[in-house]
This record gives sequence, C-alpha cells and structure tokens, in this order.
Amino acid sequence: MKYRLLLSLFTLLPFGLHAEALQPFEAQGNQEEQIAQTLKVATFNVSMESTNYKALGLAPSAKVLQQVLSNGDNQQVKNIAEIIQRVNPDILLLNEFDYIADQSVGIDNFIKHYLNVSQAGQNAVDYGYVYTNTVNTGEPTNFDLDNNGKKEQYGGDAYGYGLYPGQYGMVVLSKYPIDHASARTFQTFKWQDMPDAQQPMLPAASTEEAGTPWYSEEEWQAFRLSSKSHWDIPVNVNGELVHVLAMHPTPPNFDGEEDRNGTRNHDEIRLMADYLTPKRGGYIYDDAGEQVSLKDNDRFVLVGDFNAADIGDKHRPDVIEQLTESLLVNNSLIPTSAGGAEASNKAFSNRFTAYWGARADYVLPSQYGFDVKDAGVFWPTKDSDLYRLVKDRQASSDHRMVWVSLTIK
Repeated sequence: MKYRLLLSLFTLLPFGLHAEALQPFEAQGNQEEQIAQTLKVATFNVSMESTNYKALGLAPSAKVLQQVLSNGDNQQVKNIAEIIQRVNPDILLLNEFDYIADQSVGIDNFIKHYLNVSQAGQNAVDYGYVYTNTVNTGEPTNFDLDNNGKKEQYGGDAYGYGLYPGQYGMVVLSKYPIDHASARTFQTFKWQDMPDAQQPMLPAASTEEAGTPWYSEEEWQAFRLSSKSHWDIPVNVNGELVHVLAMHPTPPNFDGEEDRNGTRNHDEIRLMADYLTPKRGGYIYDDAGEQVSLKDNDRFVLVGDFNAADIGDKHRPDVIEQLTESLLVNNSLIPTSAGGAEASNKAFSNRFTAYWGARADYVLPSQYGFDVKDAGVFWPTKDSDLYRLVKDRQASSDHRMVWVSLTIK
C-alpha cells in the first residue's frame, strides 16, 4: 500500500506525469501547464462478477472474485489489465466489479497483482486513490418484487437483480486525490420520491382493473430507484474539483409487458439528469438524508454503463437524451472505434461500446470547465495484434473501454 501511495504521489509531480496524456493535446504554453490541465477519463464494464468464472466451479458469491484476485494468474483479468494499461486513464470507473468490503483482498489486489504488473510489455499503472461502496444488486428484500408467487429475497426479489449482495458492483480508480468526506451516494433513494415517476403498471390483459401498479403499495413505499447505486465522487485534479458522476442503470429488458426495467432505466438516468441540473434536483436526497444537487458551474463527468442506446433498434426515445441533449452536457465528440465499425454493417456501429451492438457506455463531460480534445472506444480490428484482447466474451468483457481526453479550463 505504501508503494502505491508513493507511486501515486510521484505521478502528481510535474515531471512524473504520463507521457501518453500529451498525445491528443494541442495547446500553447509550457509543457508543465499542458500536462497539469489534461485529464483522461474512462469507463469500463469489466464483467468481473462471479458468474463470469464458472470454470472455477464455485457457487456465485463475492468470494469468487476474491479468489481470482489472490494472484495474477487469470488470463482474462490480465487482458483487462492490459487494456487499462494501454489506454492509461487518469480516472476510471469499473462496472460489474463485485463489491468486496475488505479492499485488501478486493480492488487492492486487482491493482497489486494485475495493474502494477506489466502485461504484454506494457507499462504498469497505479491508482493510489480508490472509491468503492455497497450497491443494491443482490441486496435482499422480503417482497415478491418479480411477482412470481415466491419471496426469494435474492435474484428478482432483491432491490437490484443479483444472486448475492454486491454482485455487479462499481469502483472508481483515480490518480488524483478523492475527497471521500464529500462523496455522495444515492443507493437508498426511493423511487416513489421522484416527482412523476414512471411507476410500472400491470398489463391491462392480466387484470380486471387497467392501470393496477406492478408493485404493491408496501413494495412501492420501500422500493429503491437505483439498481446498483448513483455516486457523486469529488476528485481534486491539481486544485480543480471534478465531480465523477457514476452509475449503472438496469438493462431495459428481462421483464414483461409491464416494462418495470425499462421504466426504471429511464428514471435512473433521469435521477442523474435532475441531479446535475440545479433547478430540477430539489427533491433529491442522498444516503445521509441531505437534500443535494450540483450547483451552477460545477465541473462534472458522467461515467458508466447506462444500458441506453442512442441510435438503432435498441434505442428507446427520450431516455439517454435526458443526458446527451442536456444543455449542461457536452456530447459533441462521440467516442468511436474501427473495431466497432467492422463488427456490424450498420452505418453507426463505429460508436458501439458492446459486442451485442449498442452504444451503452458513456463518458459525458460538463459543458462548463472542459474542452474535449479526443475520445475513443478500445476495440481493435480483426487484423490487429490486439484483437486477442476483445475477440470474445472470455477474452475480456462483452463491453469495451470508453475514454475521453479533456482539458480543464
């Protein structure tokens, strides 16, 4: 741990910064000023949840990932680490990284055994600052939330679909200091407390009374909006505060005509859209019970697997547009890849971030406080030596890393 902290402090010194950060940056001024103002932010759904390691023969639980991270031998995780080393972001959100309360056997071991070790000749990377916390996936309830006639606590009866607490968790890694004391989480925010919430209804054909809510009154009173969690993680980048707004809304499928996951996905995205809009976020409270939202001219970057396509057959109107068309959000440069373009005959497939064909993962900076310099999706073409890192689900993940390079104004 001391080694990581020293290494991280070293990366903050003017002459100890990463050379790759200079590549997309074109600005006037001396080199130290240029480096200090440049920030690469990324999101990566790494699929590092326990059911991804069935070959180990272990029942799904957070202990599976703990075992995988106990040494540096897992090739799939080594490939994930190599992708991270090649892109080398300054701030990185990992989605679907199982929550392990003891960081020393969880995220710290991922850093120690994989990121701090050169993969395929790449320079090792280090993240001296980490934020992780509990999530709603696998958090048990005493309700029959999926209406299958059984109160099973987990799976569809958990606050967020999961076989055990912490499945599909989130982690923020940073080379810059995280202000843990000022971090805000919204894991327990009740869906019913959102004005004009899209409460799912039973299909008319299945009930004598059209418009009957899917959730009972007792369930609706208790139900949490976030399927994992919503986070506001403040990062101090050389004296400039950046709010990392992280989330992983539920996929808008795996349900029925009631569209309970589709409506939830919409409102999970809306919660973050309202949170960053000062005049609309007055109803939002965090897990400490405080009424909170961002202020005018707060600098932020939205990151995560939002499970919301912006175009194509998986696009649902007026969902991701709550963010991409916000006047406060800069969506002017859409990250693309040659590998994505090659993977489908659709004209817009160069923007895909998942092999199943959609732009699902986003890095969206605020209009205020940033210039967008470059962006991309790590998706090599089939003729590339690096295609081995993404050739199938077992190579790394079903998602690709998405990154944006910014200049802080």
